[in-house]
Amino acid sequence: MIKNKKIIVVLPAYNAEKTLETTYNEIPFEIVDDVILTDDMSSDETVKVAQKIGIKHIIKHDFNKGYGGNQKTCYNKALELNADIVVMLHPDYQYTPKLIHSLCYLIANDIYPVAIGSRILGKGAVKGGMPRYKYISNRILTFSQNLLMNQKLSEYHTGYRAFSKDVLESINYNLNSDDFIFDNQMLAQIFYKGFEVAEVTCPTKYFEDASSINIKRSIKYGIGVLGVSFSYFFNKIGIGNNKIFK
Repeated sequence: MIKNKKIIVVLPAYNAEKTLETTYNEIPFEIVDDVILTDDMSSDETVKVAQKIGIKHIIKHDFNKGYGGNQKTCYNKALELNADIVVMLHPDYQYTPKLIHSLCYLIANDIYPVAIGSRILGKGAVKGGMPRYKYISNRILTFSQNLLMNQKLSEYHTGYRAFSKDVLESINYNLNSDDFIFDNQMLAQIFYKGFEVAEVTCPTKYFEDASSINIKRSIKYGIGVLGVSFSYFFNKIGIGNNKIFK
């Protein structure tokens, strides 16, 4: 806890048996009160590893719900357990758990209601081995999103995020896509509600066991990102009717 605020880390997992234990061991349990792992029907031993290392709350999907669907399960369970701050951390060890302190203190001290780890600030993405095409796409998409949503984030595509309870209860994330575009829809909902987002410089690692989407899915994701941003813009000026912003 920080200032009597319960902190729960959620791990949306899919085939993470090789990296889960390393990720879990770096979680700062001096401030983290609980951990939830949701397994999206992995084909490896993710659940057995989670049980072995002592994760108390393990949820196994009966079918693959997708990246967004997995997060919905995470957040719903965290709110059920009365979390005040929820940290979404990928169990593939692409992001270091050592930044949980920084993200959570921003929220616990009521400075920002949302904090994200940015790979772009400090050139963490390039140093960590992000493929060049992904880096260029990230910059183009982020520029477009900032323009359409009148924001100034360094990136919208990080998978390292922390939210206050108030934020999660104020947006209807359960209406969002079950696919990778979920992350962008969630940030759009957060900005639409008037919440501010802090960014913390975050190193990242690209390696064989880290999860990543291929070029075909990346293109689909990019088109979806632009769709979310235009939808946000049209809803803001009063000519859109996207249900996720209701």
